[in-house]
Formats: sequence, C-alpha cells, structure tokens
Amino acid sequence: MCKRNLEVMDSVRRGAQLAIEECQYQFRNRRWNCSTLDSLPVFGKVVTQGTREAAFVYAISSAGVAFAVTRACSSGELEKCGCDRTVHGVSPQGFQWSGCSDNIAYGVAFSQSFVDVRERSKGASSSRALMNLHNNEAGRKVGHALKEKFDGATEVEPRRVGSSRALVPRNAQFKPHTDEDLVYLEPSPDFCEQDVRSGVLGTRGRTCNKTSKAIDGCELLCCGRGFHTAQVELAERCSCKFHWCCFVKCRQCQRLVELHTCR
Repeated sequence: MCKRNLEVMDSVRRGAQLAIEECQYQFRNRRWNCSTLDSLPVFGKVVTQGTREAAFVYAISSAGVAFAVTRACSSGELEKCGCDRTVHGVSPQGFQWSGCSDNIAYGVAFSQSFVDVRERSKGASSSRALMNLHNNEAGRKVGHALKEKFDGATEVEPRRVGSSRALVPRNAQFKPHTDEDLVYLEPSPDFCEQDVRSGVLGTRGRTCNKTSKAIDGCELLCCGRGFHTAQVELAERCSCKFHWCCFVKCRQCQRLVELHTCR
C-alpha cells in the first residue's frame, strides 16, 4: 500500500502528526493526556486495549489522514487527485461560479483504504477489528467533534446478527450507537499510578490547577495524593510597542508564579 502511494506518504505523515497534536491538545488537562513514546505504538500500550482512549486515537488518526490528504489534493501536491470541481452554482445576478474546493471524497476514500487495511487484513470478524473499523469511520465523519464523542462513547460487545458478527451496546437500556459515535470494548484504567505493563504513565509530576474543581484540578488530577507547590520565575514578553515600519519591540519581564504539581 505504501509503495503504491509513495507521493501520498508525506501527507499521511502530516496527518499523523496533526492527529497527535490535536489529541494532546484536547486531553492536556486529563489524567490520560495522549502522551507519546519513542517506540511503536507511539501512544504506548493504551491503544492495544479496547478502551475509549484507543477509540479516540483510532478515530483522530483516521480523521487526520483524511484531512491532510484532502488538503494536499487541493493544493496540487498530488498527481492522482486535484480540486473538487463539482461545487458550482449561479449567483442571483446570473453569474456562473465554481472554484477549487477541497477534494474531501478522495481524502476520505484514501483514509479508508490506507488506515483500515490492517484491520481488514485481520479479518473483520474479530471484536477489536470491528471496534477499530467503526471508530476509523466515525473519525472521518465527525473529526471536529470527537472530544464530545469520547465522553459519550458507548461500551459494546460482539454479538451474532444473522450470518455476521456486529457490535451492540453492552447495556440493553442504552440506545444503539450511530455511525458517528465512538465505541469501546473494555473500561479504562483510572490512569492515576504508573503501570508499565499496561502502558500507563500515571499523573505524578503533572501540573495541576489548584483552584479548579474539574478534572484539571489538583484533587482529581492528582487522584487524592496531594500536590507540591513551588515558586518559579516565568520569563515573558511585556511592554510591547509597534515601530514604523514594521516591527514590534518588547521587553523581557520576569514574573513569579505558583506552580502546583502532583505528588
């Protein structure tokens, strides 16, 4: 697959990097903060388990590849695709218009063939392959809203439906999930303490918000272990002035701030 699509591989790399950056931004204040490792898989063993964190990683990665390939098509970087010329119309004054719209169809189709190939090669009847394929497709459809989908993800289990296996909600009282929902097979660990076997880094040493009652607050993020407080000197730009023409000149100011880190 990679050899047949060498010109697209740089877009795939950019898409993967976008996915990592977006994941780390979305989860920066949570116990699991989408940390990456200098090994494969880059997100550690967390993604080898059927948790909602794995569901998010698969979905955001699939969305990232679709997004990057789409942009590469529209900017003329790839020979195999170009703009989407199907978007056109007529203005109220009677002028016909068209443009170089993002070729979303190609980006999504490539993401399906590239990202899904490993799961399909395993045989789509395994529970984990079904979960990954579902979350890949959900990411391509609702990439911008995945964080909300993470919190509302549905725990599922495989069940025989006719002649094939499908994922259904584990709790029969829950409504069936849609194609745009994330699904997972196993509950997540609490991510409080380091567990090398499970690939959990823990929250010791993480910066927390002393005044917050949410998950970024010291009580929840530090899992009740308490926190250290230190005075640190922060360097920042200040007294910035615009000079004609054309640059901005700032002073470098030092400011003492309190830093709270989990025990």
